[in-house]
Amino acid sequence: MAKMMRAARMHDVGQPMVVEEIPVPSPRPTDVLVKVKACGIVPNLGNVLSNWQTWFPHLPLPKLPAIFGLDATGVIEEVGSQVHAFNVGDRVYVNPARHCGGCRACRSGDTTACPYYTFNGYFGFSKKSQVIYDDYPYGGLCEYMTAPQYSLVKIPDNLSHETAARFGYLGTAYRALLKADVGPSSTILVNGISGTLGIGVALFGLAMGARKILGTARNKELLQRVKAIAPDRIEVLALGDEPVSEWTSGVTHGEGVDAVIDALGPGAPSDTLVDSVKTLRRGGRLINIGAVAGAVPINLHYMMDNDQSLSGSAWFTAGQGQEMADMVESGVVDLSVFDHCVFKLEDINVAIGGIENRNGGFSNYVICP
Repeated sequence: MAKMMRAARMHDVGQPMVVEEIPVPSPRPTDVLVKVKACGIVPNLGNVLSNWQTWFPHLPLPKLPAIFGLDATGVIEEVGSQVHAFNVGDRVYVNPARHCGGCRACRSGDTTACPYYTFNGYFGFSKKSQVIYDDYPYGGLCEYMTAPQYSLVKIPDNLSHETAARFGYLGTAYRALLKADVGPSSTILVNGISGTLGIGVALFGLAMGARKILGTARNKELLQRVKAIAPDRIEVLALGDEPVSEWTSGVTHGEGVDAVIDALGPGAPSDTLVDSVKTLRRGGRLINIGAVAGAVPINLHYMMDNDQSLSGSAWFTAGQGQEMADMVESGVVDLSVFDHCVFKLEDINVAIGGIENRNGGFSNYVICP
């Protein structure tokens, strides 16, 4: 095996990444070494990082230089001495969610509530995240990375590495659906349904049996492409054509929806989210996964009186990722709708530089080292 590898490292926020030669890491006893085959990226990551202090001042970045890369997939090259459930040659998705394993939350199984919770290869959720970065300094934008065995998802042969590199967005959508208790009798509304997160909500909402999925977005052409996935179960509205609450009332014959999954991203106005509260039936739930930035005026008295709930949902567990992979293997969910936009590691700065995206969430941007 090679002793050196290429890695794209960021030395300064907002500046181009530099592809450098660094040593291949060695896995610790409970870790594996993964040969990276594909890593999902945010195509406008450069813009996101430039606005980081404005949009996400509470989310710390790692000390620089750092190797970014959130959604890595690959093949296990080496296993630590205490790894027993995975073998060399296994195809895996590496969930970037890292936790300490020893706090009260981790010991109770609620790893997302860990005070050290950190996204390997991207950002942290508290000042305690840097110790996790120190333990796992390798994101997916390199040829080899170490990963704890608890983070691994075995992916089936009918799931390509490029598609599995979309699991971060898909898993965020899937966990939100689980938190909203979506099932065969559910009607849901998805704000931003044609975007990178929204399409995942639609695909897994269908797989989980939702009887009707309502979706809003601005691009009418993309909305029709979403509707074509399941014409009898998906209804769409172009924002601006009519108020979301009025349209939803008509589609549901006044019953309202069981859940709203808001997938509108930073920079989007909060008006649509606020209007969506009016679409909820009594006892309904609104789950935010798009990170609409800034203060949002919500009438909590109205939500209280109607026994409704509003919550965020951050990422997903490796166990939930395995459920997703199993759903793909069995054919319950169809991920063939994605258009893969593949870049070499050397082209990382082009890939994250804000490429024009005409296909919305149907485009899947990946780096293949």
